[in-house]
Amino acid sequence: MKTIINILEFEIFTIGEFQFKVYTILTIILILLITKLAIWLIKLALLRNQRKHNIDKGNTHALIQIIKYVFWIIAMGLLLEAIGVKVTVLIAGSAALLVGVGLGLQQTFNDVISGIILLSERSIKVGDILEIDNDIVKIQNIGLRTSKGLNRDEISIIIPNSLITTNKVINWSHQSKQTRFKIGVGVAYGSDVDLVIQVLKESALEHDEISDKTLIDVRFLDFANSSLNFQVLFYSTSIFRIEKVKSDIRKIINRKFIENKITIPFPQMDIHYKSNTVDKKNDGIDP
Repeated sequence: MKTIINILEFEIFTIGEFQFKVYTILTIILILLITKLAIWLIKLALLRNQRKHNIDKGNTHALIQIIKYVFWIIAMGLLLEAIGVKVTVLIAGSAALLVGVGLGLQQTFNDVISGIILLSERSIKVGDILEIDNDIVKIQNIGLRTSKGLNRDEISIIIPNSLITTNKVINWSHQSKQTRFKIGVGVAYGSDVDLVIQVLKESALEHDEISDKTLIDVRFLDFANSSLNFQVLFYSTSIFRIEKVKSDIRKIINRKFIENKITIPFPQMDIHYKSNTVDKKNDGIDP
């Protein structure tokens, strides 16, 4: 027993007033292992509970993130205490320094606070589809400072959390299961309006991803300079890939317009030239 105590008390190295002994190193390793094990077990239990009770994936992710950050903050405090650093004294002694650092890293702290708000409030969750700065992004991960998303071009985007909490953001996932979208099209003057409306409805009906075919609507919008303008309105659950759906419907419309001899006009402008004839007298000499 005495031999074990002597081994644990063996001094490995010294940095200033801090002495690193064998038991100090073992304590640090033990704290890290216990923290990682505790987080893994809690994560495993929450994921199992999510699958069992069909709990929302975003809520589970937010809870896991909050628990992870809390555990690591406690672990860092214990690590500092293990090597002989008094956390309370450290905080009190470095208060002025922390104020200076806080001013310099104001935006970073803003992002961190925003991350805590997102994780606790859960207004934005993993899997939500957001419209940020005219870009559609599917949220893959919400971190403490930044969130990670994937846009429609399969490009991974890192988003500062403050951008989500302070700017106007549209959360398409907060809509009902189906959302209404629009496609605009113009036809030449002289076209049969009733036939155009019928063709547009049939074009939308042909697509498989139109969720409620009874709610398809076509509106005659306006008499434009070169065309009669119409709008097709339809509902779909394919929010993230809706541009692909719109493209497919436009191709169907184009095909049906050709089949029914409906013309999509080019911009036209009529120019009327008026010339003025001025009788000139050349000093009494007839021309």
